[in-house]
Amino acid sequence: MHKPHNFKNALQHPVFKTISQAASNLEVESFVIGGYVRDYILKRGDAKDIDIVAVGSGIDLAKEVSRLLPGKPKVSIFKNYGTAMLKSGTIEIEFVGARKESYREDSRNPAVENGTLEDDQNRRDFTINALALSLQDSNFGELLDLFNGVEDLKNRIIRTPLDPDVTYSDDPLRMLRAIRFATQLDFNIEEESLRAITRNAKRIEIISKERIVDEIHKILASETPSKGFGLLHKTGLLPFIFPELVALQGIEEIEGQRHKDNFWHTLEVVDNISQTTQNLWLRWAALLHDIGKAPTKRFDKKIGWTFHGHEFVGSKMVFKLFKRLKMPLNDKMKFVQKMVLMSSRPIVLATDVTDSAVRRLIFDAGDYVDDLMTLCEADITTKNPKKFKKYQNNFKLVRDKIVEVEERDHIRNFQPPVSGEEIMETFGLKPSREIGIIKDAIKEAILEGEIPNEYEAAREYMLKKGAELNLTLAK
Repeated sequence: MHKPHNFKNALQHPVFKTISQAASNLEVESFVIGGYVRDYILKRGDAKDIDIVAVGSGIDLAKEVSRLLPGKPKVSIFKNYGTAMLKSGTIEIEFVGARKESYREDSRNPAVENGTLEDDQNRRDFTINALALSLQDSNFGELLDLFNGVEDLKNRIIRTPLDPDVTYSDDPLRMLRAIRFATQLDFNIEEESLRAITRNAKRIEIISKERIVDEIHKILASETPSKGFGLLHKTGLLPFIFPELVALQGIEEIEGQRHKDNFWHTLEVVDNISQTTQNLWLRWAALLHDIGKAPTKRFDKKIGWTFHGHEFVGSKMVFKLFKRLKMPLNDKMKFVQKMVLMSSRPIVLATDVTDSAVRRLIFDAGDYVDDLMTLCEADITTKNPKKFKKYQNNFKLVRDKIVEVEERDHIRNFQPPVSGEEIMETFGLKPSREIGIIKDAIKEAILEGEIPNEYEAAREYMLKKGAELNLTLAK
């Protein structure tokens, strides 16, 4: 940790001197506040976002800074929020006037009035985000730490500046932000604050789905997402966001037969996959890969617990979940659906790695076959070292076979070697059922390894199939 007298070093970028000069021209005080200061102290790399508080008009300060900067960058003004933003090189700077806030029960949008820097620090969500650095000439770089935020950074604690019940009830999104920061920074949420989140969990219902999803994305993108999902579960927020995951929790026992707790298993899978991929949507697939298990859980006296068709049911649930959370119903969603639908395929295949089964896997997964294998490898959560090694080796065999089959048969992004147009021309057909039958037969013959994925072999097979269907060649 840096000592307070070192904080001038945080303001070496020339833009800070420009802001200081602009504030002086307008005779207002200005401060750097929030994430930039926090991340500098934590040595979290170069920040690209800077928040500036002016004791006066933030919009006027932004305009004056733009006037002084080379190229006079465009100022975006958000009058409703009393904020303004401009870009200087790769840095985005947001300006706001210091303010006091008061909230109504049914909204997280506060009534705002002008205030002092202290008022502004009071309204911040956490002590670690209320740290401010002065941009005044007289004390340039001096740290203003009203709530011992530096101490909380040292002790790795998330704490609200004021009464946590008030902080979270006023703006319930802060409950998710607390969990997100705890996950990203690997901090702990202070006990009273944690209890306040539990008490106020239902308030999350007034928050827009888009904002909730934004925080979930950040939790999922962190190094150990299970920490965040564990906290969502512990505080009672999870049922309001992911009832499908809550339904996976618990172990039932009938006639001495138990099944694993699919909720905690899911969190392990998400952590596993987070060690091997930054792909957010693949992490989503890991989070949702077993959601079909709750509605399909059955006990069979002969074989014990079953989850027949859980992948198919789960992939349908993905659509409903995305729709409910107002997430885009686009290719990203279809990718997650496909991963959930196919999540057991390589597992079944691993016990008998035949060429035809691998060809079908490549055909069905297409460009996503590597992602699917990554998901299946992350799904190994056994604590038995022998079993773990065996499953890993099995998947390695599948990966090797995929490479071998793909090099030879070119099934990925499969295009039929013989087109529908050629079938029509060869037999003098108009669009009809026979064309589909012949195309399917050629595809099946290639996937089964009866013929190679080549034009000549496919044409010959087309002629043979046409004869079986009593089709005559066009003259």
